[in-house]
Amino acid sequence: MKKVVTFGELMLRLAPEGYLRFVQSEKYEATFGGAEANVAVSLANYGVDVAFVSKLPDHEIGQAAVNSLRKFGVDTSKVVRGGARVGIYYCEKGASQRPSKVIYDRAGSSIATAKKEDFNWSEIFEGVEWFHFTGITPALSDEVAEICMDAVKEAKKRGIKISCDLNFRKKLWSKEKAGKVMAGLCEYIDYCIANEEDAKDVFGIEADNTDIYGGKLDREGYISVAKKLTDKFGFKGVAITLRESLSANDNNWSGMLYVDGQAYFSKKYAMHIVDRVGGGDSFGGGLIYSLLNGFDPQKSIEFAIAASCLKHSVEGDYNMVSVKEVETLAGGDASGRVQR
Repeated sequence: MKKVVTFGELMLRLAPEGYLRFVQSEKYEATFGGAEANVAVSLANYGVDVAFVSKLPDHEIGQAAVNSLRKFGVDTSKVVRGGARVGIYYCEKGASQRPSKVIYDRAGSSIATAKKEDFNWSEIFEGVEWFHFTGITPALSDEVAEICMDAVKEAKKRGIKISCDLNFRKKLWSKEKAGKVMAGLCEYIDYCIANEEDAKDVFGIEADNTDIYGGKLDREGYISVAKKLTDKFGFKGVAITLRESLSANDNNWSGMLYVDGQAYFSKKYAMHIVDRVGGGDSFGGGLIYSLLNGFDPQKSIEFAIAASCLKHSVEGDYNMVSVKEVETLAGGDASGRVQR
């Protein structure tokens, strides 16, 4: 079985019930999530042999975080134990014209204070075929950025495919620093994943004739973005999610995969959103699964965007759907009718 490794931070997610605001809520639901962990869960649910690498405290909350992955079949044997705390993020779900909000409380977390000697990438990558991380991880600290560089260098030396979701987070670092650090990492990356804002925020590459806040997207502009990224870094492929935000609850959702100078666009889904957090991660998981299994570009982007569409209907960070469910939607059954 093909082996995948993802590397990043696993956080405690605290969210008010339903659509309550932070200032209204008297209790919070506790779950776990984080970009690369979310990808790992998606892949495990698709039957992929996947390991998640991180650092978590050696106490009960750290163990609860580990257990949240183990129950889906994610290999957690490479998670380093130690450090002071599990990072936390608070998530308030938006509705109608009120956007969702995220507040981070992750400074000083175990992974953010990790050291290079915590991770033996030569051992971690034994028998591995694919490595995935996101732009969130090197943003955690200068030391973690160096750890990411160690990882991609070792992966490249071993011929391991490398994917990265740019995932720019302005609350973690500046555009200038993100551009500098990610440019160095992107020299080693095979497949770049982005959304309508990441390429602009990190590298100043912007889609023409597009208004992400007004719900207007131009396909030719995104082909241009993918070509510029490919020309700059030599990526084997660039995958871009295309979100048309009509409101916090209703989005149009599609994607593009650019390989060998050609762009492949998925069908478009009109989504009524239950929980959008983890939507991009589920896209990444679907794309990695598709490429690992040798799907052609059109089938790959259809699978990835269908997987992500389904995630928007699932509460929490993790995308708890099967290959069969994704293939059913990608194959054209978007009716949502009861299955008996």
